[in-house]
Amino acid sequence: MSMITEKEALGRVAFYCSAAEHCRSEIDDKLKKWGLEADVIERILARLEAEKYIDSERYCRAFVDDKLRFSKWGKVKIAQALYLKKIPLETASKYLNDIDEEEYLATLSHLLISKRRTIRAKDDYDLKAKLIRFAMSRGFEMKYIIRCVNLPEADE
Repeated sequence: MSMITEKEALGRVAFYCSAAEHCRSEIDDKLKKWGLEADVIERILARLEAEKYIDSERYCRAFVDDKLRFSKWGKVKIAQALYLKKIPLETASKYLNDIDEEEYLATLSHLLISKRRTIRAKDDYDLKAKLIRFAMSRGFEMKYIIRCVNLPEADE
């Protein structure tokens, strides 16, 4: 992209941020792609934060909610995605810990019930192993997976 002025860049990213929630690192990456200087990028980011176009708390709350409800991700996968988006650990932990345990278990149960219909397994053990691997790939913790797959904790 050709050189863009600071004012044009600010206008574009402000519009971009007003359309949907975005985190600081996403906007930073976008501004770097546009070839802006580091000091210009920092000024734009500071202004967007001051004017509440970017808010990591608000972004984190929305991200956690969306990934749990719509993408059916577990806490581990959500935490990893937030880390990659450079969301502070304290912020991420706060919203991950706010997830209602009943809602979390219900999400996992529904996910496993629908997956169970599509799995071909030799026996019950093979079925449970495949369900556990699937749930772990979605970022759910073993303690919740075991409760939902109905495996005794000490099962070999």
